[in-house]
Amino acid sequence: MEGGLFSAFGASGAAERSALRSLAAHRFQVDFQCGCSLHPPPDIAIHFNPRFHTTQPHAICNTLQAGRWQAEARWPRLALRRGASFRILFLFGHEDMKVSVNGRHFLHYRYRLPLSRVDTLGIFGDILVKAVGFLNINPFPEGSSEYPVGHPFLLGSPRMEVPCSRPLPRGLWPGQVIVLRGLVLPEPKDFTLSLVDEAARVPVALRASFADRTLAWVSPWGRKQLILAPFLFYPQRFFEVLLLCQEGGLKLALNGQGLGATSLGRQVLERLRELRVSGTVQLYCVHH
Repeated sequence: MEGGLFSAFGASGAAERSALRSLAAHRFQVDFQCGCSLHPPPDIAIHFNPRFHTTQPHAICNTLQAGRWQAEARWPRLALRRGASFRILFLFGHEDMKVSVNGRHFLHYRYRLPLSRVDTLGIFGDILVKAVGFLNINPFPEGSSEYPVGHPFLLGSPRMEVPCSRPLPRGLWPGQVIVLRGLVLPEPKDFTLSLVDEAARVPVALRASFADRTLAWVSPWGRKQLILAPFLFYPQRFFEVLLLCQEGGLKLALNGQGLGATSLGRQVLERLRELRVSGTVQLYCVHH
């Protein structure tokens, strides 16, 4: 898990993030556990525990080993409110974990047990979880920042209905990232992300075919360039597609794994005017 990013959120938008369950919420916890047994309880490498029932809301981090808690580490000025939505990111480095709350750094906690032992996530308490995500590598390290920007999940929004279209009034330019997150439906057939230019042509499309489990770049006149990588779309599973625009083309990452690039001239990228999504998927986030 080292170098990974875990985010506990309900998407990131006004009503879609994780939320404290009520105005009477006392506490909740996120545990990165070494196992999932109930008796005996597993070791907990990282216990993150916001508390709201005291005069000053604060967060506790700790480690449980062989049934015994170690010394607590406490952080005041917790930027969470009862009844309010929020987004939390856990960033795992080589020696410690950093936590951001609603896009701002909050704490760091040095590991007391090997992170390699963690295999279970536990979330308990007065919290309503809307979404949880885990990214085990950064697909675009050259453009990384400490805390990636959280884009809104629009649950049940008419704007997310498939087929879905988004304007690209300025085209694409180096450094721009298209983010697409959603859920594959139970009996999927295909999924296509198309980029349309000002003349209504499609210079390039990304197409997943569930019949033969292939992923390909599709250029004009139907020419296909197969992407030689494991097929990472599964029925009733969430997915994340990232397209990074760079000099000379588009770079693709799917579910946190870089899968190569396709070549496109800068003028072609600048003339793109529309992003289209179609297929047997349900969308939660489209950002560019």
